Amino acid sequence: MSSAVPPLVTVDWLAEHLTAPDVKVLDGSWYLPQMGRDAEREFLEAHIPGAVFLDLDEISDRDSPFPHMLPTPEKFSSRMKQLGIGDRHHVIIYDGAGLFSAARFWWMFKTMGHDNVSVLDGGLPKWVAAAHRTDAGQSSNTARHHTARPNNTIRRDIDDMKRNLETGREQVVDARSQGRFAGTEPEPRPELSSGHIPGSVSLPFGALLNEDGTLKVPAELTRIFETAGVNLSQPIVTTCGSGVTAAIPYLALTVLGHPKIALYDGSWSEWAATDGMPIEKD
Repeated sequence: MSSAVPPLVTVDWLAEHLTAPDVKVLDGSWYLPQMGRDAEREFLEAHIPGAVFLDLDEISDRDSPFPHMLPTPEKFSSRMKQLGIGDRHHVIIYDGAGLFSAARFWWMFKTMGHDNVSVLDGGLPKWVAAAHRTDAGQSSNTARHHTARPNNTIRRDIDDMKRNLETGREQVVDARSQGRFAGTEPEPRPELSSGHIPGSVSLPFGALLNEDGTLKVPAELTRIFETAGVNLSQPIVTTCGSGVTAAIPYLALTVLGHPKIALYDGSWSEWAATDGMPIEKD
């Protein structure tokens, strides 16, 4: 990735570059059912001018029993072509919560070899708070050529995670709430037991964010990871309930320049549903 492409951009930067021909803005909003929000309806009511909507549940492996697992490279490229996203576009992804699901799409682009991608810090709420204009309805798109070049070094599957139980080579950082991690709160998917992968560290993703939905500054991020017991000089895998909010600590670690990060795609939805996987509660 070019050093000129930061993992985060500000709303003022985007306002200045919004009409640049190489910039493509994507609304990657997605919400858990209990959040009571309709991402696509909200997009049609108000979005950043020129943005197109990404449907996380559709741009996924629909044949998997687990939610929004990574799609095949062919499916990803097909959807990006339809949305008018080309190989050379600098993709800017935001969401309507501030910083929630946009980081997952950012990671997805990186797994597909599209490194020219950034997250809008603070998302749509920050954009609106800065009095920047929004549009309603659909945006028109011209199909573009998009080629996926998968980067499997930043993705982990359940076999990788099982091996890691034996080797301990990678620290596992869990972005779910402390209660779900400890097994004292239920999972939002009622068929799953709560608890955590043995040896993992609890670091709820909200601890990394400011009240306005922006990511905390690097010095504060460093302190939070270290306080949670994470060794920032060693490899790290992030996990969560279904691979969405795990991308927030992944993004934060990227901001810190960490060289060896991966994300467990199936996360707890896969681990807790798979027979024989050990579960700790504390």
